[in-house]
Amino acid sequence: QVTMVESGGGLVQVGGSLRLSCTGTGSTGFDTVAWFRQAPGKQRELVGFITVGDRTVYGDVVKGRFTISRDVTRNTVYLQLHNLNLEDTGVYYCAQPPYTTWGQGAQVTVSS
Repeated sequence: QVTMVESGGGLVQVGGSLRLSCTGTGSTGFDTVAWFRQAPGKQRELVGFITVGDRTVYGDVVKGRFTISRDVTRNTVYLQLHNLNLEDTGVYYCAQPPYTTWGQGAQVTVSS
């Protein structure tokens, strides 16, 4: 079973950028990987995912601002966040189907 570890979170001002990394202990090179986030007091929501064929799909709230990419040689999937706003604050998780195993997540805090 692959264990996913998120990193790269931090504090950023409104309009800023961050890049999160998701590294798998096993091979994630050819598997679907999704990013989710959970804001304080809210349910976890899908940010987007990258498929086996490297097709990417994004949720409406992040479309055009976030980008998911993959580096097969590093067993890593990235989430590039641009033009951040206060509503993007939360813990960001990566996971593979069936999305039943979760890591610690990466905290993203956007300040005004």
